[in-house]
Amino acid sequence: MNSKKAAQLQAVNETLLQQVDPEQINVEVVPVRLSGGSETRESELDEMWSFVQKKANQRWLWHAIDHTTGAVLAYVLGSHTDDVFLKLKHLLEPFGINRFYSDGWGAYERHLDPQQHQIGKARTQKIERKHLTLRTRIKRLARRTICFSKSEEVHDAVIGLYINRHEFGVSV
Repeated sequence: MNSKKAAQLQAVNETLLQQVDPEQINVEVVPVRLSGGSETRESELDEMWSFVQKKANQRWLWHAIDHTTGAVLAYVLGSHTDDVFLKLKHLLEPFGINRFYSDGWGAYERHLDPQQHQIGKARTQKIERKHLTLRTRIKRLARRTICFSKSEEVHDAVIGLYINRHEFGVSV
């Protein structure tokens, strides 16, 4: 994998972030209507399992999508730990999200305000659909496959290139 391309990958949807007006962001403990008639900023969070070389070497894609549009806001690749989730949470701060939907994974419960966090499958259908699309289009994400990455660098670059091209609209 060309390291120049890997260095150009974005972890945040910069195009969508430029559309966010900082003057209209109002983070409250309860969902509120923002000035100008805007809706509450809601996001779906989830993580997706994959592996590098062997199934014992797990790699996780943590990502967040806009609940209304389904657009990918940001993603992080790493282990299944709180530290990696905190990196994703930090990337989401400029979006001014004040409502999160996720599954019951402990990192979400430990690091998200309970007033802003809703656990359950009813509000995470779009991100689960994204998982199916990713597993279909990127064969190394399929659970049972003969196509797998031999290094974390290549694995992360392939997923990053796909997300940048097909979700962020950035040709790297």
